[in-house]
Formats: sequence, structure tokens, C-alpha cells
Amino acid sequence: MTARWMRAPAGLLLLLTAVACEVTPPPPSTPTEATPLPQATPPPSAELVETTVPPTPTAEEPLAAIVNGEPITLADYEREMERYEASLKAQGVDPESQEGQERLNQTRGWILDMMVEQVLTSQAAEQAGIEVTAEQVGQYMETMVADSGGEEAFRAKLAEWGETYEDASREVRAQLIGMAMTERIVAAVPTSSEQIHARHILVDTAEEAAQIREQLEAGADFSSLAKAHSLDQSTRDNGGDLGYFPRGILVATEVEDAAFELQPGQISDVIASALGYHVVEVVERDPDHPVSPESLQLLRERAVQEWVESMWAQAEVQRLVEAALQEE
Repeated sequence: MTARWMRAPAGLLLLLTAVACEVTPPPPSTPTEATPLPQATPPPSAELVETTVPPTPTAEEPLAAIVNGEPITLADYEREMERYEASLKAQGVDPESQEGQERLNQTRGWILDMMVEQVLTSQAAEQAGIEVTAEQVGQYMETMVADSGGEEAFRAKLAEWGETYEDASREVRAQLIGMAMTERIVAAVPTSSEQIHARHILVDTAEEAAQIREQLEAGADFSSLAKAHSLDQSTRDNGGDLGYFPRGILVATEVEDAAFELQPGQISDVIASALGYHVVEVVERDPDHPVSPESLQLLRERAVQEWVESMWAQAEVQRLVEAALQEE
């Protein structure tokens, strides 16, 4: 099955881009031109408690946000912004210029989202009994130092990014917690499941799809009709064959839902989707078929994304720094 017919995973925040231990987290860094910022915003279902009261100096430290009762200090948030400013300067962009101000304004919400998500992940890890020890952080830091060419070169690189060694240690710990939680989630994704082997024909109009269906019912060869009429270039040459797939993989969910309602040899009614009009035939069903590596990766990424969205949906987040900026 080609990638075109698989559902692309939604984007994640910086903390959870790695899936299980298949991807080693990168050294801590700020976004650069080569690594553009993802458009990271909480899902619409997230419970965000907005406030119009800006953080003001009190007996307690001013805050940028409160996440399920846990504070994110304004000082920490400003440090992250300062580090991003340093990365702009390293790229030759003046933070005071129009371009620099535009980038800073675009980045403020993303950075706060990243910090909120790190707190949410840490809270979830604590509830799950997952711990990252100082020894684990130290071992990873040692590896990064060695890969950077030694302590002096590593600290020079951190200085270029506007970070300290302690900043890097905290980021490594957050990354390791994120990876531990991700491993826990992907471990629950089964490597075999009920799957359908199906094929389809995609055309522009419902009328043409109905005509093709009538020809199939009259005994026409599915593969030949697909090669002659299907608009799906990724499957047309092989007779419309989608291969085996579990639930949650196809881009056109209407096709997937219809396929799972059919038995081998049955042909669907005309199915409308955003891609056009389909006629689907199920070739085989297997109640316990091995999930292909490509499908398994997509299902794992989807499971992580759903978990992230669930964290946001259940969270109570007070975004104090954004309210303060609106007051200015």
C-alpha cells in the first residue's frame, strides 16, 4: 500500500516527535532556519482558563502559566525567549528588526505551548510511576559532550545557542521523560490486528461510479476497470489494490469504514469522500494479520498524538503571560 493512501500523522510538539526508542532525541537547541517551528497549538477541546490579570511582582515569583496547579515561572519563560533571540542573532537576524519582531511574535505562543506540554508530560510520567534519574541524564550528557568533540566544544555550542550546561541538562531530562512516556504508549499498540485486503476504483462523479459498479455486478473484471478508469495513480496500475490495512490507516475514512463492513467478494455501494467517488471490493479478511512496519509506525504516531491531545483536553491551563501581553 502506498503512502498516499495512509493517514499522515498529525504534528507533535518538540517534546514528542520521537517514537519509542527508534529515534534518539536531538541535542537541546533552539529552532533555526533549517528547523522551522511547528505550528503547535493546543487542540480546540483543551480547557484553557484565560485570565486578564497579568503576572505582577508579589511576594511570590511572577508566573507565565499554571498547569494543573503547577507553575511555570515568568523567568523561565523569558529565558526561553532570550535563547530564541540568541538563535536569531546567530542566524544574522536582528531581533529588533521587523523580521525579528515578526518571528518573536510568532514564536511566543509556541514556546509557551512547549513548556506547558513538558509540564503535562512530567505530570503524566509521575502518575505512571516513571522516573528519570540524574545518572541517566548524566550519561546522556556525557554522550553529547563526546559527540561534540569534548567539553570545551560542547559548552561553546551551548553558548552559541544561548544555553548553559544546566539548561541542557533540564532539556535532556524533559526529552528522556517524553521518550519514556512515548515508549509506554507505543508498546500498547498491537503488532497484529484484524485487517482487510481490499481494492478500489476512484472516479470524479457519482454517476460514473454507479456505472462501474453495475459493470462489476454484471461480472466485469475489477482490475481491468481500475486500470482503465481509476484516478488514483498510486493504485491504478496494480488494479486498485490497497493491500492489507488495519483500522485507522486510510486517508479516506469513508472507504475504510465501508471496507470493514464487507465480506470477501462483496462490492460496496458508491462511496463519496473528499477525493471523489469510490467503488470498493474486499478481497480477504484476516482477524489477526501482522501489521506492516509502515502501518505500525503510523498507528504508533497516532496513538502518541491522541495521548497528547487527551492531556491537553483534560488540563486546566492558565496562560498568564499571554494575557499580560494583551494588556500592553
